[in-house]
Amino acid sequence: MKYRTWTKNKNSAGQEMVAACCRLLTLGLLVAGFAATASAGPREQAKRIHDRLAGVPPSELVLQQMEAEVDQFQAGSAIDAAYRAMDNPNFYNITLKNFAAPWTNRAGDVFVPLNDYVATVVGMIRDDVPFNTLLSADIIYVGANNLGLPAYSNNNNDHYATLEANGLDMMTGLERRVQSNVTGLPQQATAGVVTTRAAAEAFFVAGTNRAMFRFTMVNHLCNDMEQVHDTNLIPDRIRKDVSRSPGGDSRLFLNSCIGCHTGMDPLAGAYAYYNFNETSGNIEYTPGVVQSKYFNNEANFPGGYQTTDDSWINYWREGQNRYLGWDPARPGNGNGARTMGEELGNSDAFAACQVKKVFRAVCLRPPEDATDRGQVNQMIASFTAGGRYSMKQTFAEAAVYCMGQ
Repeated sequence: MKYRTWTKNKNSAGQEMVAACCRLLTLGLLVAGFAATASAGPREQAKRIHDRLAGVPPSELVLQQMEAEVDQFQAGSAIDAAYRAMDNPNFYNITLKNFAAPWTNRAGDVFVPLNDYVATVVGMIRDDVPFNTLLSADIIYVGANNLGLPAYSNNNNDHYATLEANGLDMMTGLERRVQSNVTGLPQQATAGVVTTRAAAEAFFVAGTNRAMFRFTMVNHLCNDMEQVHDTNLIPDRIRKDVSRSPGGDSRLFLNSCIGCHTGMDPLAGAYAYYNFNETSGNIEYTPGVVQSKYFNNEANFPGGYQTTDDSWINYWREGQNRYLGWDPARPGNGNGARTMGEELGNSDAFAACQVKKVFRAVCLRPPEDATDRGQVNQMIASFTAGGRYSMKQTFAEAAVYCMGQ
């Protein structure tokens, strides 16, 4: 198999003995751990790869196969061993679920039920779907028809909750579907995980739909509003609900508020037709009709921007946020969530964010030094090479890099 592409004196004495034993045991474990790390052979390296990716020890047969692939004097390579470890269902059911779950809620909580957002991430990684389409594709993953699950519903999460409660395997039990066919959204209104029910419930509910944009930036470009704050851009698309003199002091707006809203508001216009209805429990899409939430508190500054459609424009293509690496082949403006998702998904920041998240998940730490940063840069280049945007390859490369020496 090749994959490249624990009388008083007695008690006191006893406690001292226990403490001494614990200290010796701890020291022994540390020394042993250091020795194992410092002189890890192919077998130890193979086991670490499997542990990091699948979260469980490999079988003896799998370990032997991976050991041979890690051993530089044998046929195969360490990347092959990593792909073999990803053949374990736990990679999909645990590692990838926990990887994606925090993106689906405002608290960043990993302990959430399986939902359509998470399932779609897992499925796309499993099938090696180019991950730069995560925010724009007409795609969704559901449980297979032969699993006895409730049908997918726009009003509840029963389909995925049952799949998880039954302990069904996402490695084999998920099937790719056309999102517009499953949810009934018009094809042009689908935007990958952005238009899943879970994302809508978390980020399109109430508010002004800025939450969807902010959390998309946090989760998929690894930048919150503070990191992209720029007070030097044109403020002509800042909405009416943003006071230009908060607390009666216009300096607060000019030195603070404007820095986020000049970039965010022109982009969040892409979500003007979306809402999550808490009563019915489903996502709403009103083509040609701007959701009323876009007119909340419009008396704060009547001279502000009036949203009339779902057009968007990326002012961050100018100024300091050019470093996010926008695709020069794209126009930097458009209509709707899909085209805006393409703008974000094809940026350098999107690619770097995915690689850094994988590195942290697999290596159990962020990149720390020049060597780590060099590895991350190599992984980014590999991730984007040939337009593949392969997350599976990225997981494999991270596991090999952190398998120990």
